[in-house]
Amino acid sequence: MDAGGDVSKASREHFVLVHGACHGAWCWFKLACLLQRSGHRVSCIDLAGAAGSLADPNTVRSFDEYDAPLVEFMAALPDDGHKGAPDLSEFGDVYDLNFGLGEDHPPTSMVLRKEFQRTILYQQSSQEDSMLASILLRPFPAVLPTARFGCVDDGVKSPVNAVHRVYIKTANDRTLKAEQQEAMIHRWPPRKVMVMDTDHSPFFSAPDHLLELILKSL
Repeated sequence: MDAGGDVSKASREHFVLVHGACHGAWCWFKLACLLQRSGHRVSCIDLAGAAGSLADPNTVRSFDEYDAPLVEFMAALPDDGHKGAPDLSEFGDVYDLNFGLGEDHPPTSMVLRKEFQRTILYQQSSQEDSMLASILLRPFPAVLPTARFGCVDDGVKSPVNAVHRVYIKTANDRTLKAEQQEAMIHRWPPRKVMVMDTDHSPFFSAPDHLLELILKSL
């Protein structure tokens, strides 16, 4: 997600930003965005127990444990501290899959790969917002796509249908294409359909307009 800039390729650096106590990788999102706009590479690390870490801070018993994510990240870098830009044609999918029950079982969670996040989720959002999201996004349970609403198995209407529902279509959505949104609306018709000329994330790209539509729907 290099932003280009006037920095020559030879002078580009890879900055590894490490937070202080009580913080996390999230605190660097504005600086990281500025560095990327200048043509540099940036990695923001969550130390053990920080906001984006899976570790409970009450279980971290030594500084070595606390610092381990940084040490492991630095050890994985090539000798020159850089990694070449990924060739997206090498990727067969846009998700990284996690197999919590072992690779001989179906995946248990998945997350959109970082190199695709802005292109698919936040193309109309600010660089700062997409940078913050790239730091905070976590895998979602693989069972999520199996969710069904509207009717229970015996055909009796679910009480959830009594809820006043409004569907806000995102016209430039690259996650849920227009035909997918139309299918969702047709399958479970809401009381009203509204449209935003935004990407998948209007809470970033057009929060004022989103608020306006929400208030209008009341």
